[in-house]
Amino acid sequence: MSSYRSGSDRPRASARVPSGPRATGGHQYSGKTYGGGGGPRVKPPTNTARMVVLTCLVVSLIFTLGGIGAWGYAKSLNSGLDRFDAFDGVSDRPEDDDGLNILVLGSDSRNPDSTKDSRADTIMIAHVPSNGEKAYMISLPRDLWVNVPAAGDWGGGKNKLNSASFFGGVPLMVQTVEGYTDVHIDHVIEIDFNGLIKVVDALGGVTMNVEEADAPDYATPGKLTSIHKYKGKEPRTWKAGKQTLDGESALDYVRQRKQFNEGDFARMRHQRELLKAMMDKATSAGIITSPGSLTDFLSSVTDAVKVDKEFDLISTGVSLSSLRSKDLVFMVSPNIPNGYDEATGQSIVESDKEKASALYKAIAADDMASWAKDHPKDVKGS
Repeated sequence: MSSYRSGSDRPRASARVPSGPRATGGHQYSGKTYGGGGGPRVKPPTNTARMVVLTCLVVSLIFTLGGIGAWGYAKSLNSGLDRFDAFDGVSDRPEDDDGLNILVLGSDSRNPDSTKDSRADTIMIAHVPSNGEKAYMISLPRDLWVNVPAAGDWGGGKNKLNSASFFGGVPLMVQTVEGYTDVHIDHVIEIDFNGLIKVVDALGGVTMNVEEADAPDYATPGKLTSIHKYKGKEPRTWKAGKQTLDGESALDYVRQRKQFNEGDFARMRHQRELLKAMMDKATSAGIITSPGSLTDFLSSVTDAVKVDKEFDLISTGVSLSSLRSKDLVFMVSPNIPNGYDEATGQSIVESDKEKASALYKAIAADDMASWAKDHPKDVKGS
């Protein structure tokens, strides 16, 4: 077990040989486009694009504390974090491994595209190998068709991944993710996506290169117009090109997908760009040398997150202090989009079982570097 994992006294199951993802069923559609205009509109392959930015609220805090030695701040913030029991009743757990695996869950209640119930809007595993040299961010589609164990009124069986939080809260989500991946989850972080606004504003805004709309139904040369109205205002319009965005504008920009031919994949890219911009700004001299700015930034991040009872901000930050935005590696859990379950009439995302099994076995074996080297098309740098 690595030195930066806290909460090692949790009971765990005896070792299991990783068997890989177990989702089955459904039927694949083909020949459809994911973009916003021109062709038939279908549901994008995942609804997890915004989780990249959600995760930055946590990793930017940890990396910044480590990078500037702000442990006086960390002690106070660590004691002030809201905490919850993420592992209550979780059983039959995978063998613990030498890396650090954090399950990141979030919702975006103000997003017009979001669900209105308590299902997790975003699901991600943040994996840091035992050498601490990289951080791998693996997005799990919320519509991934998996086995969800019985809980409460739910009798158990195949369902969408995000239904686990609806049926049994965070503990059932942990058990479902561990059952699907055979990866031991060490910690859980819940994040309020709306906290992004305050974080960006505390940083004094971020510089981003706004892309113009290119989907046929929305194409406006040199411009991008939001499809969302906020607070009764008309949708904002950005000029294409590099510019500084405040919190509300940045949040609005990274929610857009219909105006781009790449659809949800364009949104994912923009959110990776925002993550990098936030982390670069957070570790800049302007934040580090200004006690007021640093305090505002750190407070805005901690206000947006909740953590499991055993998560320790200080020990985690010390071990990850050398990581920067260039060390983040993004990927989506291998899947087959545009599936359909005839029994329930639901659009689903099926697992690419062979590829997914190889990925999660690499995580459990603490050998993600080899996997990433062998699968260059499946990973995305910051």
